[in-house]
Amino acid sequence: MEHDTKLDLSFIKKRRISLGLTHQQLAEQLSFKNASTYFKYENGAYALKADHLPKLSTILKCDIDDLFTRKNQ
Repeated sequence: MEHDTKLDLSFIKKRRISLGLTHQQLAEQLSFKNASTYFKYENGAYALKADHLPKLSTILKCDIDDLFTRKNQ
C-alpha cells in the first residue's frame, strides 16, 4: 500500500488564522521578502521547501506531521 503525502495548505492557513497571525508575520518569521511572497506559498503558487517546515511547525505550534495530508492508495 502506497501513501500519497502532500502539504495540507488548508490546515496551514486555518492554523495561522486561528493563532491570529498575519501573512506579514509569517513572512517575517520565515525570512520571506514580504507578505505577498508568503501568501503565494500558502496558496500553492510556490512550493514550501523542506527547510521551511521545522520553522513553520514551530510558528504554528504543531507537529511537522500536521502540515501534511495522507491518502492511502
